[in-house]
Amino acid sequence: MDQTVTYLPYEGTGYFSKIVSDYLSQSGTLQPFYQHTPDLAGIQDAIAARQAFHTPRQLLVDVLSEQYASLAVTDKVTRNIESLSQVNTFTITTAHQPNIFSGPLYFIYKILHAVKLADELNQQYAGSHFVPVYYMGSEDADLDELGFVTVGGQKLVWETKQTGAVGRMKVDKGLSKLIHAIHGQAGVLPFGNELTDLLQRCYTEGKTIQQATLELVNELFGEFGLVVLIPDNAKLKTAFRSVVEKELTEGFSHKIVANTIAALEKNYKVQAGGRDLNLFYLINDKRERIELQNGIYEVKSLGLSFTKEAILQELDEYPERFSANVILRGAFQETVLPNIAFIGGGGELAYWLELKHVFEAVNIPYPVLLLRNSFLLITKEQHAKWQKLGFTDTDLFKQEPDLLNMLVKRETDNQVNLTAELQQAQAFYSHLRTVTDAVDSTLSEHLLALEKQAIKKLTALEKKILRAERLKYEVQQKQIAALKQYLFPHNSLQERVDNFSLYYASYGKSWLQNIYEASTGLNKGFGVVSYTGR
Repeated sequence: MDQTVTYLPYEGTGYFSKIVSDYLSQSGTLQPFYQHTPDLAGIQDAIAARQAFHTPRQLLVDVLSEQYASLAVTDKVTRNIESLSQVNTFTITTAHQPNIFSGPLYFIYKILHAVKLADELNQQYAGSHFVPVYYMGSEDADLDELGFVTVGGQKLVWETKQTGAVGRMKVDKGLSKLIHAIHGQAGVLPFGNELTDLLQRCYTEGKTIQQATLELVNELFGEFGLVVLIPDNAKLKTAFRSVVEKELTEGFSHKIVANTIAALEKNYKVQAGGRDLNLFYLINDKRERIELQNGIYEVKSLGLSFTKEAILQELDEYPERFSANVILRGAFQETVLPNIAFIGGGGELAYWLELKHVFEAVNIPYPVLLLRNSFLLITKEQHAKWQKLGFTDTDLFKQEPDLLNMLVKRETDNQVNLTAELQQAQAFYSHLRTVTDAVDSTLSEHLLALEKQAIKKLTALEKKILRAERLKYEVQQKQIAALKQYLFPHNSLQERVDNFSLYYASYGKSWLQNIYEASTGLNKGFGVVSYTGR
C-alpha cells in the first residue's frame, strides 16, 4: 500500500473546538489548567513527577500476567509487561471503551499514536523504557454508543437485552450475526476471509466483550508491543481505595471540578460537570449511581442503602463494586500505571483540563496531554480527481456549497459577483447623504433605511447570479458531492464514522503498518493520507 501524507493545522479543518486549538497553540488562558507542556520538555518533567510517586508496579505486572495468561502473546508484549516492574519503565497511555469490533477508525489511530510515541521516546531516552498501553474503559454502560459499527456506509446495530457495564456483557447470537453482515461486504476482498476469521475467533459466543476486545486488540497490535489493561479488577481497585474513600466521605472531586469549570467558562464552552459523588456501584449486570442522602449512601435503582460505616466496609470487602465516572477515571488510570503521557481526542482533552486540581488533591501525578493523531484516508484516484477540480488538501474540509462557489468563480467567464456595484451603491448613498444633510438632517434616517434595502437587494441578486451560474457546472457539483460524502460520511470526519474492517479486508495487517508510519509521536497535524485504493 503506497501512500503519501500531508499534515494540516487542526484549526484549519473546522472540526476542532476553541479549547483544543488554544491548547495546541499553548494559549496563556489555558496554562493554569494543565501541568506539563506537550513536548519533550513536558515529557521530561512528567518523568520526574512520576519517579516521585509510588506506582504499584508488581501488582500491575501480576494483573497483566493473569489477563494475558490464556492468550498467544508476542515476545515484545511479554518483555513490555515484565519491564513494568522496573522503576525506569513508563507508559504512554490511550483509553477507550470496548466498542464492538473496535468501533470507529480513531480507535486504531489513537492506539498507533501511543505505539509511535513510545517508540520515538525509546530512541531518545537510552536510560528509560516506554511501553504503549491501551486502557480499556470496559465499565462504560452506554450500549447506544458502543453497540454499533459502520461498515461501508451501513450501520450495524447489536440487538441485545443485556444491561450494565458493556465490558461485562457477553457475545451472543445477535452479535455473531453482525460478523456475517461484515463478511457480506468484506468477503470478496483480498483479506476478507482473514478478517472474518479474526472476528469470529475473538468474538465467540459466551465470551465477555472486554475479553473479546482484549483478544482483538492483542491480535492487531501485539507485534507493536502494545499492552492492554482491563481495569475492571478487584486487585487494581484495591490500590485506588484511599481515593474512593475520600470521595465517599468528602465528595471532594465535585467541589474542585465546579471551581475549575467556573474558571474555564470565562473563555470556553465546558462539557463534563460531574456529580456530588463521582462513583457508580457496579455489580453483575448493573452499574448505577451512588447518591448521598441525609447521611445514607443510596443506590436507588437497586434498592440498596448503606450507612457510612457499611459503605466503607463494602469498599474493603468488594473494591471491584466501586466504579469511577469520567471525573475520577483518569485518577484511577494514573494510580495503577506508571504513566507520563495520555493521548486522547478533543473531547477527552477538554475534560482532562478540568481535572488538574483533582489530581493535586490526592497527590497523583498528572500526565502530559496529547491530542491524538487524526487522518483522512483518500485514494490516489480520488486525490487526483480532487486536484483536477482545482482544490487543495485544505479545501477538503470546506462545505460543498462553498467549494462549488469557489470553482464557479474560478472557472466562469461571466461576472458572478457584484463587489464593485455594491461599492458604487454605497458611494452613491454616501453622496445622497451629503445632499440631504444640507437640506434637512432628519432625512438621514430615511436615507439609511433606503441604503440598507438597496444593499440587501443587490446582495440577494448576487446570490441569484451565482446560483444560476452554478447550474452550468452540474458535472463538477456531482463530483464534489460524491467525494465529500465518501470522505466525510454524514458530514462528519471519516475517522468518527467508518470502521477499520474494509481497510483490513483490502490490505491485511500491512494497513496497520502504514498508519503507524503516518503517525507522529509529538503530533504534526491532521494527516491527509493519499494511498493506492482498493
